[in-house]
Amino acid sequence: MERKLTCIICPLGCEITVQTEDKKVLKVSGHTCPRGKAYAESECTAPKRTLTSTVRCSDGGLVSVKTQTPIPKEKMSECMTILNSVTATLPVSIGDVIVEDVFGSRIVATQNKA
Repeated sequence: MERKLTCIICPLGCEITVQTEDKKVLKVSGHTCPRGKAYAESECTAPKRTLTSTVRCSDGGLVSVKTQTPIPKEKMSECMTILNSVTATLPVSIGDVIVEDVFGSRIVATQNKA
């Protein structure tokens, strides 16, 4: 199977073609750098995404959060379910860990909230 991707790793936006068979990468072409090749291989075998969302705070408001590192794409919905059950205790500062481990990543605050 052939899949065409636009690389998002750097501003060049290389058009990459990946040939796969049974979820195994056979050939990658069109990349300008090794990071593009690694991105294309990962995207075709085990795609990951950074999740951005909000978490309820102890005062009833919301604080914005994100995964510290990308998580498996197929776990995004499950991660949102986990975040819906979390309440952050105020005060919260940027970078504070809100959830210690969600699919190998931490959930961290992306804003200050008193």
